[in-house]
Amino acid sequence: MAGISIREKYGDILTQLTQLSVAADRIDETNVYQKANPHTRRFIDKLVSDHLAEGSRLENKANWRAFYDAVQAGKSGLILMEHYSNADLPALCWLLDHDLGEEGRVLSRNIVAIAGMKLNEADPGVKAFAESFSRVVIYPTRSLTKAEERAQSEEERLNEEKKARTINLAAMRAMDKCKRDGEVILVFPSGTRYRPGHPETKRGLREIDSYLRMFDVMILVTINGMILSIDPDNPDDMLADKLERAVQVFAASPVITCKQYRKDYLATLPADCPDPKQAMIDHVMEQFDEQHAEIEKRL
Repeated sequence: MAGISIREKYGDILTQLTQLSVAADRIDETNVYQKANPHTRRFIDKLVSDHLAEGSRLENKANWRAFYDAVQAGKSGLILMEHYSNADLPALCWLLDHDLGEEGRVLSRNIVAIAGMKLNEADPGVKAFAESFSRVVIYPTRSLTKAEERAQSEEERLNEEKKARTINLAAMRAMDKCKRDGEVILVFPSGTRYRPGHPETKRGLREIDSYLRMFDVMILVTINGMILSIDPDNPDDMLADKLERAVQVFAASPVITCKQYRKDYLATLPADCPDPKQAMIDHVMEQFDEQHAEIEKRL
């Protein structure tokens, strides 16, 4: 596989990152909102700038600016974005800072990503990498399912469910405060990085339907090109991910009015649709595929 791992290329930087890390090693209801660490961010910016090739850009800049204007006017803003690697958010923020003027810099500073606990708890280097960006941390459904399967007793399973509820309730409160503060919430609707050969990793989560009900406006952001990819031999080791210099293009859809968009689509479903929420997010993922393919044709 082409490329060199994060651990191999930036071992010295990872050491510095972990020394600068301040984020919690374990997530509970008291620390689900984690503000970006500017001291680690500068190292991540270097990693991104080292690998974004000439031609990397934000596509459909008018859509990005229209979204910015809507948020500045007081609308609560949601970004739904494709997810291929742990460099997706860092590369987006770098391009907002460098390719959209002051509007982009403001938007970059105000993005808060929804992130799973694994980024904090799996590895000190991964945690330091992740804390470079503001996050609301949740207990993902997939993680709870795995924890329940590992549970040695009914009591242990129930305790894990209680922990998940407590963390996710605190996350909802934190997200609501972010909205009131004018911050933009970014969500990866697949809930995990897409792994070639594993189509289930690209299926949208039905929980995304709740975000459509909570926010005023959104954009769908597709990513063409990758500077970081999962090592198929070590898919669970995030620091084994492979870096490669590449052109990346982040494209935004026109601004979507969330509630009307949801209402219009649900109205097209038959009355006996077994799972309208899943059908809704399946529709969103189809729009991602169409937008991604359209951008690919331009490259």
